[in-house]
Amino acid sequence: MLISIKTHLSYTTATSCSLLLQIEAAQDIAQVCESSHFTTNKEIYWNIIPGEENIGLRRWGRIEQAFECVYEAKVRVQRPASDLAHLAAHDVTQLPSDVTKFLMPSRYCFPEAFLGFVPEQFGSLAGGALIAQMSDWIRENFTYDICASNALTTATDSFQARRGVCRDYAHVLIGMARSAGIPARIASAYGPAVDPQDFHAVAEVFLDGAWHIVDPTGMAHPSEIVRIGVGRDAADVSFMTSYGWMEMKKQSVDVSFIG
Repeated sequence: MLISIKTHLSYTTATSCSLLLQIEAAQDIAQVCESSHFTTNKEIYWNIIPGEENIGLRRWGRIEQAFECVYEAKVRVQRPASDLAHLAAHDVTQLPSDVTKFLMPSRYCFPEAFLGFVPEQFGSLAGGALIAQMSDWIRENFTYDICASNALTTATDSFQARRGVCRDYAHVLIGMARSAGIPARIASAYGPAVDPQDFHAVAEVFLDGAWHIVDPTGMAHPSEIVRIGVGRDAADVSFMTSYGWMEMKKQSVDVSFIG
């Protein structure tokens, strides 16, 4: 499946500031960039570093006054479909060190908040069957609302409000999964069916010895998702982090199928 991506960012800043940018598609066996172009309105020296878990890349740069960039790519996604409901939970005592940390609380996701709700709502379900039911419950009981959350909103806040955007849906699923002993993390991504078009966020869960994508909004299928990066929660995968005040002038994300 070939997917076209075009992202346009335009910001201004009153003073010089440092910028960490993470908008480019990751390369791995499940997705291959057949073409990729990243351009800016002025010459910037970029220090390019790996993303979290060595997935994707991030750019450090120094910005003066105006910053504008365009990222265009064609990415072939060949991620095999997995039957989530039939995936077994991994024995937590046998988890590798790089996965164990995704059971722990993080900035936006506190599994302790779901310790009572998960067994009460989902009974004795385990593994992928539990994750599938959690994802369905979130999609059916939440309202997608672009005004419902901000940079301080946690999974607990979103759960209580029963509304939010894709990152909030993902945070709630991550918190629930961790409370049940299933490692979970967030993935920033592009998705052709995301409405409104924007940077997207989904969850990934560790089952049967591998990571599997789950989108509790129901807008994107794993086979259509282009991953950018992964992390403990949204704090690790922000498309742009500035160390200095920046004002948005324009921002657009266009993702579509080719052919």
